[in-house]
Amino acid sequence: MRPFAAFGLLAALAAAPALAQDAGQIARVRGGASCPRCNLFQADLSNRTLKGLNLSGSRLRQADLSLAIMNRTSFAGADLRDVNAYGGVFSSASFAGANLTNATFVGTYLQGANFRRATLTGANFAGAEMDRAVGLTQSQLNGACGDEATTLPAGLRIPACR
Repeated sequence: MRPFAAFGLLAALAAAPALAQDAGQIARVRGGASCPRCNLFQADLSNRTLKGLNLSGSRLRQADLSLAIMNRTSFAGADLRDVNAYGGVFSSASFAGANLTNATFVGTYLQGANFRRATLTGANFAGAEMDRAVGLTQSQLNGACGDEATTLPAGLRIPACR
């Protein structure tokens, strides 16, 4: 490849947009529609009642789900890294196979939520109610943190947040 052609290719790649959020998809979800495999990067879904949605495989990285009510919503296989879900209600939601690395679930209601094969590294569950959650393993919880107010299924424990 000639030097100028290589430079042009590099310049074009650098100018290409990153995987930014899709405003249309975010608007649909904010309106209550399911959106599997959607790009909801940095979406503000806080303070919304959005029950029973299918958001499986979606990119919700850095989204704000604080104080949201998303019971029975499927986040299976979704990218939830760095999500803020402070005080949310996610009863019977599915996080199966989802990546929740560095997510904040402080004070969140997670009764009946499915965490089978979910990545919880760095996730903060301080004050979370999850004693009826399913699919949790000690290995998963060893990479997360909580506090004395965190409720877990019998036999499981979570390291204290620092």
